[in-house]
Amino acid sequence: MTSTDSAQNTAADTTGNAPAKAPAKDPWELPDVSGLVVGVLGGTGDQGRGLAYRLARAGQKVIIGSRAEERARTAADELGLGVEGAENAQCARRSDIVIVAVPWEGHGKTLESLREELTGKLVVDCVNPLGFDKKGAYALKPEEGSAAEQAAALLPDSRVTAAFHHLSAVLLQDASVEEIDTDVMVLGESRADTDVVQALAARIPGMRGVFAGRLRNAHQVESLVANLISVNRRYKAHAGLRITDV
Repeated sequence: MTSTDSAQNTAADTTGNAPAKAPAKDPWELPDVSGLVVGVLGGTGDQGRGLAYRLARAGQKVIIGSRAEERARTAADELGLGVEGAENAQCARRSDIVIVAVPWEGHGKTLESLREELTGKLVVDCVNPLGFDKKGAYALKPEEGSAAEQAAALLPDSRVTAAFHHLSAVLLQDASVEEIDTDVMVLGESRADTDVVQALAARIPGMRGVFAGRLRNAHQVESLVANLISVNRRYKAHAGLRITDV
């Protein structure tokens, strides 16, 4: 470039014309996650086992985690599909993405005990803090605001997201069901991380991951499960969610 060209460019920059903006990123342009190892803490429970089955059936490498290694291995053997079983700490260490599907009552203690193993990991919390009485299910509100925010507080060196809250464990585990017709609301602080979780959800036929905000909005998403339980009980169904117009 000559000095004349430089001067002309400088002059053009002073005319008030803003430089052209880069085109907005396509929200459905998601990364390839097929090679990532997914660990499922609480993988011997209904929700965790169902997610492990669906992801493995889609071709994902899956490790089931449990406090008892033998229990995890038994569950993995029953699922087949190359699923492995391991004690929670080993599951966390060996996985690229770790889904937290433990009971709410053990959520805090489990994550606190795995802080070192989960350092640097992408953690997907799908735990729903719920209570039950004679009127049915109702939402609990943790001190931190939500289960996902509790996870973020306990795991400051992990990348915490929230997703997979509204899935029917019955449908997830039913081998005769080819597609899970539902959307997955994904929350998190980093677009790169929520894109990965959206892509992981999309690995399951019929499922779609939809960004739904930052972790501060996780309480509403977790709480909605109480409403879905009421729907399912009234209509003898396995209701999920679909987000319209996106």
